[in-house]
This record gives sequence, C-alpha cells and structure tokens, in this order.
Amino acid sequence: MSSRPVLCPTCDTYVRRRALPRGMRAFCPRCHSRIYDNPYCDTGGLMALTLAALVLYFPANLLPILEIDLVGNLRQTTVLYGALVVMEQGFVLVGLAVLVAGVIAPLLLLLSILTQLTLMRMGTGRPIVRWLLLHQPTLDQLSMIEIYMISFFVSVFKLVDIADLTYGWGTLCYILLFVLTFYVQYEYNRELMWHQYEEIYGS
Repeated sequence: MSSRPVLCPTCDTYVRRRALPRGMRAFCPRCHSRIYDNPYCDTGGLMALTLAALVLYFPANLLPILEIDLVGNLRQTTVLYGALVVMEQGFVLVGLAVLVAGVIAPLLLLLSILTQLTLMRMGTGRPIVRWLLLHQPTLDQLSMIEIYMISFFVSVFKLVDIADLTYGWGTLCYILLFVLTFYVQYEYNRELMWHQYEEIYGS
C-alpha cells in the first residue's frame, strides 16, 4: 500500500503513495490538490465517534431545540416538527428536503459507517459492506446537518429581539450531534475502507 501509485482526482497525475504520519495529508505536486490523508482516528476511534453520534441523534431530533415565547404564545420546535410544518403549509418539496437532509440521511450515514466497521471487524457480510461502500458518497452528499444549523442560528438572530428564547437539552444534543457527525465524516476515509475491505475479504 505504501508504494502503490495514486491518480490525482483533479489533474490525473500519477503520484507514488507514501506512508504518512497520523493526521497528515498528501498533495499533488502539479495542481496541489489533496490526494489522500492519514486520519487521526483508527477504526476503533471512528466507531466510538459514530456510536456517540448515534446516541445523541435521538434526543437531538426528538427533544425541542428551541422554545419561543412570543407575547405569551409559547411554542416548541424540533427538526422533525419543522419539516412537517413546512409540508403542511404547502411547501412539500422543501419539507421533504429538510426531512431527508436533516433527519433521515444523517441517521443512514451513521448506521452505514457503523455497519461497515462492525462487519469488517467480524469478517462477515462481504456483499453488504461492498454495497454500503459503493453508496457511501450518496449519503455524504445527502446528509447536511450544517444547513439546519445555519437556519437555526439565523432564526435565533431574527427572534432574539422580539421573543423570549429558551434553549434546552435538545439544543445541546443537536450541536454536539453536528460536531460529532462532522468529525465522523472527516475521519472516514473511503479509500482506506476499500483497502481494509480487500485485506479482509480479498479482492
């Protein structure tokens, strides 16, 4: 693996792969695009991050993220409730996009990574692992918790002068979920996963 040539995804330059210290990245000598890296976490650390994110997923999506008191009118909101309200108001496509990107896709992403790590550690489920590896980029593109986080901060900024806002455990859980999911996606290296797949199951 250390001497296998790597093709730059930007300019198609062949670069001989070298072993990297943990946390370092290799860049193309021609176009300076990132070619590969060596994550900080091993598979055990990645599994721990994924499990922690899954533990936070349910309270983050079921507990109220924000409680709004507007002239005595008290309302609580969650990610799921927000998507359903948008659909009830006639914006079905927008509501479905919020539901998929903010609720469904992040859960599938975390479950997919956890399943890959578990099955490869057990040495079983080759067709399942291969299918999940092939479809991992799709889940990466669909999962966009950061979009909801941005809209959350924008809403807080607009409402803070006209309403009393109360934050609870749902707020904390969702922020931590966002951070952990970001690190899971950062540490997950699909190329290294394919290499482990070949070592465990054979090419």
